[in-house]
Amino acid sequence: MKIAILCETSGTIRELMREKGHDVISCDILPADDLSPSDGHHWQGDAMKFLEDSDDGEFDILIAHPPCQYLAISGNAHHANTENRANAMKWTEDLWNLAKRKAKRVAFENPVGVLGHTSMGKATQYIQPWMFGDPESKKTGLWLHNLPNLEPTCILPTPECGYWENQTPSGQNKLAPSPDRWKLRSKTYMGIGLAIANQWGELD
Repeated sequence: MKIAILCETSGTIRELMREKGHDVISCDILPADDLSPSDGHHWQGDAMKFLEDSDDGEFDILIAHPPCQYLAISGNAHHANTENRANAMKWTEDLWNLAKRKAKRVAFENPVGVLGHTSMGKATQYIQPWMFGDPESKKTGLWLHNLPNLEPTCILPTPECGYWENQTPSGQNKLAPSPDRWKLRSKTYMGIGLAIANQWGELD
C-alpha cells in the first residue's frame, strides 16, 4: 500500500509499515529524528501543503498526529477561548477533510480535547498504552474514516500502587518540564504502533 504519516518526526509508524513492505512517507515541519534529509522517506514541510500537492485518492492509508498543544483539555487553563485554539481547531478540521479526499482510509490521533466540537465529531474510539502492552497511561482519541477500530493486543492490569509508570501518585504525568517535553510525550508507543502496523497494515 501507499501510506502517508503526517505530523510525525519519530518515524515509529513509518518504519513499522515499511517493514511490512509498504511504500511509506512521513511529513512534518521538523526533520525526521531517524533519517538524513536525503533518505527520501520523510518530507519536511507543512502537512497541508503536502496534501494539497498530492493527487486525490493517492494514498491507501493516511495517519495524522495533529499538534495537540492548543487542542488538548490539559491546556484549558492557558488556551480556552483563545485565538490559538480556534485556529488549531480550524486547521485540524480542514486537514481532516482534505485527508479524506487524498486517501481511501484515514486515521487522526489526538489526546482528549476539543476536536469533538468541530465537524469531525467525537472520536471513533479511545485507546490507552496499557491496552497494548505498555505500562503507561495516556488516553488518546482516534478519528477513523473507513478504518476498523484498533483491537487491544495486551491489556495490562492496573499496578497495585494505583498509578502507571509515567504518572505520579496523584495521577499526573511525571515527565519533567523541558524544551523537548512535547516531543517525548507525543511519540507513538511501540505497542500502539505495532497494533497499527499489524492490523491496518494487513488490510486488503
